[in-house]
Amino acid sequence: MSHPAAVPAAPSTLPPGVARTIAVLAISAFVMILNETVLAVALPQLMVDFAVDATDIQWLSTGFMLTMAVVIPTTGFLLQRFTTRGLFLSAMGLFLLGSLVAALAPGFSVMLAARVIQAGGTAIIMPLLMTTTLSTVPPARRGAMMGMNSIVIACAPAVGPLLSGLILGTFGWRCIFWIMVVIAVLTLGFGLAVLAKGGATRRAPFDALSVVLSALGFGGVVYALAAAETALTGSWIPAVASLAVGVVGLVLFVARQRSLQQRDAALLDLRPFSVKVFRLSVTTVAITFGLLLGSVVMLSMVLQQGLGLSSVAVGLLLLPAGLIQAVLAPFVGRLYDRVGPRPLIIPGAIVMAGSMLALAVITMGTPVWYVLLFNTLYGAGMACVLTALLTTALSSLPHRLYGHGSAIMNTFQQLAGAAGTAILVAAMTFGASRAAETGPAAEVAGARLAFVIAGALCLVAVATACLIRPAAPAEAPEAAAPRLDPSEAVADVEAAGTLETETLVRVEEDARG
Repeated sequence: MSHPAAVPAAPSTLPPGVARTIAVLAISAFVMILNETVLAVALPQLMVDFAVDATDIQWLSTGFMLTMAVVIPTTGFLLQRFTTRGLFLSAMGLFLLGSLVAALAPGFSVMLAARVIQAGGTAIIMPLLMTTTLSTVPPARRGAMMGMNSIVIACAPAVGPLLSGLILGTFGWRCIFWIMVVIAVLTLGFGLAVLAKGGATRRAPFDALSVVLSALGFGGVVYALAAAETALTGSWIPAVASLAVGVVGLVLFVARQRSLQQRDAALLDLRPFSVKVFRLSVTTVAITFGLLLGSVVMLSMVLQQGLGLSSVAVGLLLLPAGLIQAVLAPFVGRLYDRVGPRPLIIPGAIVMAGSMLALAVITMGTPVWYVLLFNTLYGAGMACVLTALLTTALSSLPHRLYGHGSAIMNTFQQLAGAAGTAILVAAMTFGASRAAETGPAAEVAGARLAFVIAGALCLVAVATACLIRPAAPAEAPEAAAPRLDPSEAVADVEAAGTLETETLVRVEEDARG
């Protein structure tokens, strides 16, 4: 009677070439996430140059988010079907093309198309970064490496407004996109030199109906969230109708995926949700990431419209929160490898809640240093929470579900970003309309209400964080596991948390290439 060969234990050091591969993907992700927020400060100038109103110009952000919401759910399929190099080239190529079109855009319609193209590349790169990290980094080093990845997610949104403000004051908005073009070309060249050809892929089935349902579901919900502020001051019918379409689309999408995954044909495998640790982590990430993007937008508005600061001053004030996350994230990642998630997530969420509630007392006379202090503390709390949560959530899954888990995580982040921005901006607008004051003082009064809501949501994140108990990947449902090719059979043996032999072989082949 034959016995399966023993699977070697996972090493604690990075296989050759892994650091370079992750560095390429992390740089690419940083540039693309930076691009999401860099345009926010430039919107008033674009309104003038393109002769459009505020409702139209918001489509440059809404269209970007809609595209992300449609494309990200398909990345579970893409990560199985195509190699790391192929997906990187596709993502960076789309981003480069979109940036070039935006830099040359003669009118609003062309600019909107450029943003959609950019979003197509951005939607691919983040799941690719997370899945590559989990598949190639030994479990003992994952916390530290995910800490480095967290810099990309947390720091880029804070850098965007400052970069945009500095460029707009001297060169104009087109220079923003020319800089993106230059960086994209350099990153593309770096990737071509570092990423090897070839690699293991799987002939995953493609379901066109799932793509349509995904577009209707996620796209409808994101559009409804983006239209929430307009619904408060104008017609609520578009937002409600879009939300209804989105909810129906999501229900049908989930039903379709549950049916398809019985024969391993789902576009987005939903089995990661059967893991309790993953569910709780995704919920907490959604809350914190939504507040991250929402607070950046809201603070930018209240500091300019309420306290009268310039765009450059606002960028400088928001920057320390991003920098503190960049500094702390690697240390948090290494600490995670030693103590696990709960000693990091719970205190971090408490600091975030306290910071938001402290900002809920601002007035027209509040000094700038007060806002700077608590926004920076908020960034420190975010560094602890985001790094630990991302590592915990995705590490709780078996290897074969990394791609789908990453796609789910990034989809929820995109939905949360839209929801967080919509909720905080809508709360600020509602509070300002009900305030006894007028003008800038009303804007500050509205911001107080928004910060109270943000603090309450942070407290919800504290509650969900307390429920997280790290579990081994073996808790993922094995009975419904997809059938793998014979060459991938070892992966099931390693599902309990060590790197699969197949993965190590692939990494070594990439490094030699």
